[in-house]
Amino acid sequence: MPRAGLSPDGVVDAAITIVDADGPAALTLSAVAAKAGVQTPSLYKHVRNLAELRQLVTLRVIEELTERLGEAALGRSGDDAVRAIMRAYRSYVVDHPGRYAAMDQAPDPEPRMENAADRLVGIILATLRAYELDDDGLIHAARALRSTSHGFAILEASGGFGLPQDLETSYELLIRMVISGLHQP
Repeated sequence: MPRAGLSPDGVVDAAITIVDADGPAALTLSAVAAKAGVQTPSLYKHVRNLAELRQLVTLRVIEELTERLGEAALGRSGDDAVRAIMRAYRSYVVDHPGRYAAMDQAPDPEPRMENAADRLVGIILATLRAYELDDDGLIHAARALRSTSHGFAILEASGGFGLPQDLETSYELLIRMVISGLHQP
């Protein structure tokens, strides 16, 4: 019988709190149980194991990132939409470096994960449809946009930019470079 007040979402909430505070390496079932105020065996009523919990954390992060990018792109198109989603991507990673680092970057064929990833990629593809790209070009552009946003944000969140030049200026240059590339089909 599941403990009153504890649910799969509550377990994921506790896991997110842990990875936000201490990073993905700190995510253990015993740490989650302690955060939730239960004994570790109580978690098995809500998640099968640590692997499933990690998968649920990934799902939550993908859903949050999808929401952030969707809100950023809403009502925008073309260059303005690309600029907005790149800024939203970066801000999500910088705002939540622990949970973003806990997200599994590899595709997962589990239906919930696949659907969530498809929604995230769908926002990026929809944004890029404003450019004269064929189907392959859309995928290449989506990969370029994701990898540049991901790379910059990961480096920023981990303190990887040690030089004093303004990061906003650097990121704006990166955005302009991506947009310029999109205009060169």
